[in-house]
Amino acid sequence: MESRALTKRLKKYTLIYFIGAAGYGLLETLFRGFTHWTMVATGGFVLIVLYYVNSKNENAPIWQKALVGALIITMIELAVGCVVNLWLRWDVWDYSGYSYNFLGQICLKFTALWFFLCIPLSYFTRYLHIHRFRLRQHRI
Repeated sequence: MESRALTKRLKKYTLIYFIGAAGYGLLETLFRGFTHWTMVATGGFVLIVLYYVNSKNENAPIWQKALVGALIITMIELAVGCVVNLWLRWDVWDYSGYSYNFLGQICLKFTALWFFLCIPLSYFTRYLHIHRFRLRQHRI
């Protein structure tokens, strides 16, 4: 029974990862014209983290979820940027031309963008948590 629960969790988080990866890759391609595989992978990881945090804080106000989400995305973006842009020198993005940037990897403008993106994402993660996964568990 314990391995069945683990398998269910693994399937759930794998699905969430691929939704985040595909969603972010599509979003970036629509607005930027292209994406990079590291951003697709990062988008999947970010959605897993947001799903987990939002699931643990279901009753938090939407502005609070959006603020926490924006900070999470910004910190993940900084970590990934330090590896892929500064250490590996792949030059996937560079925010050096933006005001209030840090090492060219994060900037206030994109943190604000992540805040507004996290509003619909908080509803989406709630939908996944309540309707998609909880209801399926009760059918067994």
